[in-house]
Amino acid sequence: MSVWLYSIVSVLIVSLIAFVGILTFAIKVKKLKKILIYLVSFSAGALFAGAFIHLLPEIVKRVGFSYKISLYVLGGIVIFFVLEKVVRWRHCHVPMRKGVKSFAYMNIIGDVFHNFIDGLVIAAGYLVSFPIGLITTLAVVLHEIPQEIGDFGVLVYGGFSRRKALLVNFLSALVAVLGAIVGLVLSGFVSGIELILIPIAAGGFIYIAGSDLIPELHKETKLLRSIWALVAFVLGIGVMSLLLLIG
Repeated sequence: MSVWLYSIVSVLIVSLIAFVGILTFAIKVKKLKKILIYLVSFSAGALFAGAFIHLLPEIVKRVGFSYKISLYVLGGIVIFFVLEKVVRWRHCHVPMRKGVKSFAYMNIIGDVFHNFIDGLVIAAGYLVSFPIGLITTLAVVLHEIPQEIGDFGVLVYGGFSRRKALLVNFLSALVAVLGAIVGLVLSGFVSGIELILIPIAAGGFIYIAGSDLIPELHKETKLLRSIWALVAFVLGIGVMSLLLLIG
């Protein structure tokens, strides 16, 4: 029961980080629109770094590199490609929120998958021991802060109001609770399920950053703003890289 309690409390704390976007409420709408491109750029860098610096090295460290990992990553890309096709089809044939771009919905789907895995990882940490669970939770918290800032920026840039973006981000973050519950339940039946989900998530990160966010950055043609967008992109990679030192 203590493992369940620690896991659920930890993922709830992690979920509250989704409200980091509330800091932008002090910024005027006109000014916020000017800096959104930098948040999108930061998020793209953070997603690439999350896949190549955190998720893939973690899975290779656990089981070694094999073609299966590559297939799972490619499977993740295919899954998110199909999901985006469905989202875009619904955008064309089914009434959806007016003015909201399809990549905003894709970001939500990717974030849901990511948060589900965070819940799995935290639960797995507590299943090993309480100290490992705490360290894992801290690592996820440090990872989530830059990730949620970027996600919030992507949602607002994609057409959501700041209030709706905060709410959607929080609901997405709560999926970590489901991930923890599933991880704790399945731990007695299926061993190593996260070894499949992690590379699939990495494929999803790569797809969203490369297929959805990077094309948005290319729409910015002003030289100075493009340079600052590049700086934000590298900063997203840098922040995620620094988490390796902290971890």
